[in-house]
Amino acid sequence: MCTVCGCGQATVDGKAAGEHGHSHSHDHDHGHDHVHDHDHPHDHDHVHDAGHAHAHDHGVVHEHAHAHAHGDVVHSHDHAHGHDHGHAHDHDHDHVHSHDHDHDHDHVVRGEDHLHYGAGIAGVHVQGLSQDRIVKIERDILSKNDRLARDNRRTLAEKGIFALNFVSSPGSGKTTLLCKAISDLKARFAIAVIEGDQQTSNDADRIRATGVPAIQVNTGKGCHLDASMVGRAIGDLDLSDDSLLFIENVGNLVCPAAFDLGEAHKVAVLSVTEGEDKPLKYPDMFAAADLMLLNKSDLLPHLDFDVEACVAAARTVNPRLEVLTVSARSGEGLDAFYGWVEKRAALAAKAARSA
Repeated sequence: MCTVCGCGQATVDGKAAGEHGHSHSHDHDHGHDHVHDHDHPHDHDHVHDAGHAHAHDHGVVHEHAHAHAHGDVVHSHDHAHGHDHGHAHDHDHDHVHSHDHDHDHDHVVRGEDHLHYGAGIAGVHVQGLSQDRIVKIERDILSKNDRLARDNRRTLAEKGIFALNFVSSPGSGKTTLLCKAISDLKARFAIAVIEGDQQTSNDADRIRATGVPAIQVNTGKGCHLDASMVGRAIGDLDLSDDSLLFIENVGNLVCPAAFDLGEAHKVAVLSVTEGEDKPLKYPDMFAAADLMLLNKSDLLPHLDFDVEACVAAARTVNPRLEVLTVSARSGEGLDAFYGWVEKRAALAAKAARSA
């Protein structure tokens, strides 16, 4: 899981640390979770409110998730450092020191021509970390993210804003689909977009060309948006009451599944060019989604793609998943998608007015 991979820095519209040229205040939200796993009398378990998870056990692993707000510039850091302190202790004592070290175990299921590194309780393998340690780090980081996501959701709900988080692999057609949807819906709704990519503002530029505001969030080495990034982008957008907020996540069928951004729904976009078995290969993403858009249906006559098998695979992972077959080129299925959006946006607006 991405919570322990050491994702990098994020910038908003190309602005990174040091590119200010003006005075600014710092709003740092740090949290430390120190676990010293030694069999000594000094057993500590410190928990502070922030996005750090530190594990010290002679081989020390630090997991940091920093969010710094410098004026209108957003930086998000998520670092993972591994330190191996090879200490040699020469004690002349009349007793025995017992150290409980966190030894690395593969937790790999071995079969003929098959190595499964996701079989442990953490569902992922990280060299140098035990399964229990990974689970603890993930819980610490995700609990911080979930709290920020709840704040985002509350902010959006108070204004009746309906937010969708579009997730997919790169090249599924998310941006083209969003540009088409914006062009068709902007006469009925005020719309704004948050664009997530590792680098460039190419997609945000395409969105802005439709006439709606867009904030580009570049995640650097990071492979997904998180609630902190989205919260700051929401603050930079002048969102109207009862509007639509489309969030286009970083192209990745794995990591964005775990991170709640405060959206009303995750929408998984799957292109027919990707193969009908993708929901089985990447089940977490489709399990987290409420709607799957089977995109680029105009290419079906030219492909060996089984739509029924794909839908069956998706519903094996997530029986409640709604599926719509769409094409931004031909327009197939778009009216059904717009109806899906309009119905839920109306409920969000009604809830805000009655609150």
